[in-house]
Amino acid sequence: MRVVVVVLVALLIYLQTTLWFGKGGIRDEQLLERDVVKLQTEVLALKERNQTLAAEVLDLKQGLEAIEELARTEMGMVKDGELFFQLINPTQGNDVDSAAHE
Repeated sequence: MRVVVVVLVALLIYLQTTLWFGKGGIRDEQLLERDVVKLQTEVLALKERNQTLAAEVLDLKQGLEAIEELARTEMGMVKDGELFFQLINPTQGNDVDSAAHE
């Protein structure tokens, strides 16, 4: 009778260990669930990015205003007859250099 109890306890310990820590066990399932949530978040962010890019492509195909805005902001282009002013802030390095030369 004792031998049967010891064998059953050993079998129970083995099965519980396999269930919790073995391949395909509860621990693996929890890790996979965490990975799924992480990937779903990434997919959602990528879908939003794709929608933004699709809207931008549509704007570029349909209107010259979007093209003009991109040319102005990204390439610094100006229209004929416009004046371009660039304001430069003096840096601290220049102040130190001019004070040293005085």
